[in-house]
Amino acid sequence: MAMDGTPHSAESVPAMAAIPPGMRVYAIGDIHGHADLLDMMHEGIAQDLDRRPVEHSVIVYLGDYVDRGPDSAGVIERLRYTRLGDERIMLRGNHEQVLRAFVADPLVMLHWQAFGGIETLASYGIAPPGVLNDAAFRQMHRAFLDALPPEHLAFLDSLGDQAVIGDYFFCHAGVRPGVPLDRQEPEDLLWIREPFLSSRADFSKVVVHGHTPVPLPERRRNQINVDTGAFRTGRLTAAIIEGTEVGFMQARR
Repeated sequence: MAMDGTPHSAESVPAMAAIPPGMRVYAIGDIHGHADLLDMMHEGIAQDLDRRPVEHSVIVYLGDYVDRGPDSAGVIERLRYTRLGDERIMLRGNHEQVLRAFVADPLVMLHWQAFGGIETLASYGIAPPGVLNDAAFRQMHRAFLDALPPEHLAFLDSLGDQAVIGDYFFCHAGVRPGVPLDRQEPEDLLWIREPFLSSRADFSKVVVHGHTPVPLPERRRNQINVDTGAFRTGRLTAAIIEGTEVGFMQARR
């Protein structure tokens, strides 16, 4: 297991956007139940801060902490207790939205089972029944409500949908082109792919996001994508933003 601090870029462009002087931002992509990679990323950031002290450090988590990987419960627990950096901003992903919906409605499992719900429940000690039907979903729902710590539910309810630091706008999935950033719909911030991903529009700020896995982190004039598919590739990526400079760090197996 190793940390890789080598920058990658989809486009070689001048970095005109900036964050305030004396600040460094680490924006971490989709974790998806891989507490081991999160531990490595935290260790790598701590080492970077030791090597290169900064007046004010901000850790931005871009959402999708749960599903697909083996330890969603462990990821939430770590995020609740981490004291890394001077400031922490934890955003909601579409997978947290679906988990929260399942708390209210057991039939959400009809869809959630296809993209990670079974793995998340397993991390709370809930084994799937042999047959998945409405009765089984209700049984899993009751077991989950019993197993889910109130602190984890409070954590899910505390997550925001967006953050702005200097010339950067942070969200999980992206934004709707043509809509001002202060009027974006939460559903787009959590779910959008196109027409955002292919847009070359000026969003007024550089949008830093995850949600759509890419082989290497992508940096464009108007957006930065740090989701490198940790649940598939074993590589968790963070963007490092300081002044007008942008680099990338990876935790990997």
